[in-house]
Amino acid sequence: MNAGGRTCRDIVAAMIVASFHLIGCAAVGPPTVARDRLDYVSAISESWKRQTLLNLLKTRYYDAPVFMDVASVINQYTLESEISLEFEWRGGSTNTLGGVGTYADRPTITYSPIMGRKYAEKFMSPLPIPSVLLLAQAGYPFDHVLRICTQQINGLENTQTGMFGRREASPEFLETLGLLRRLQDKNLIALRSREIDGKRKIALFFRPPKDEGAAALSEKTRRLLGLDMETEEFVVVHGGFALNDKEIAVFNRSLAMIMKEYGAWIEVPESDLAQGRIREVGRVENDSGSKTPRMFRVHSGISKPDDAYVSVFYRKHWFWIDDRDVRSKGMFQFLMTLFSFPEREESPGAAPLITVPTN
Repeated sequence: MNAGGRTCRDIVAAMIVASFHLIGCAAVGPPTVARDRLDYVSAISESWKRQTLLNLLKTRYYDAPVFMDVASVINQYTLESEISLEFEWRGGSTNTLGGVGTYADRPTITYSPIMGRKYAEKFMSPLPIPSVLLLAQAGYPFDHVLRICTQQINGLENTQTGMFGRREASPEFLETLGLLRRLQDKNLIALRSREIDGKRKIALFFRPPKDEGAAALSEKTRRLLGLDMETEEFVVVHGGFALNDKEIAVFNRSLAMIMKEYGAWIEVPESDLAQGRIREVGRVENDSGSKTPRMFRVHSGISKPDDAYVSVFYRKHWFWIDDRDVRSKGMFQFLMTLFSFPEREESPGAAPLITVPTN
């Protein structure tokens, strides 16, 4: 066979191999799972963090916070290939030799704003008592959970940030939180579910003290809360005041109230305070010798931060949480965890749906 024949056959063979390769690549589904799943998780997570920080700022500046849920993510891929060959083996020439390939990536993302009744139910209603206490049962410190989520315990008041000022927590409230934390660390209290009058209720159980120190802790906690000294189990009810000394009345904050408390710790630019664009809420910091522990720290500046856990640009300034500030990152993550509590009553379809058709 002459050189021309060999060249033609080589070209034909190469095209056949290429066609099989394109056909093999047509099954693009499996490789997209590892890539898309992580990419969309990262994108949704980062946007959720930035949206949360932005809405804390809006709350601090008396702007209207707006939450936009990712309702669905649909991504469709198409991969098409076509090859055409027309040739003669001997004494002729190739008439047609060519191929066509098409690849398309068509993402469709649906956003759902939280407005109206849904907003009121999610952000204005107090957090459910079982959900809040579940955090303590899961290992979160009692003082950490109650300081953020609870406004009153048996009439003892937590801090409250309003539109025109801030009222500090009562010393008895903060002392009670510290005592509950110590009892929790010593495994002297526990939570359990009970059925009372046909309804499931959460009860706080005081375990028998093993020594005088434990007995003193238990006695002091009961005294601050106005509880009966002989009773071991106390039903937790919703409200500001207990009806008797055998129950613990807890009035939880709403997400809107919690956001105000978080927003009070944002370090706003001095120029905004001087120009009257925002009020100083009069927060008091524990690290300066006063009674209220710092919630978390959000910095502000005119330049974009280099090492930020999360940052947003708002009102001509950058606001951010330093990535080396572990406490602030933990407090911010805890806030984002709380956002999922009101969703417990909603239908499973409310969660983001990611559908990826591939062919």
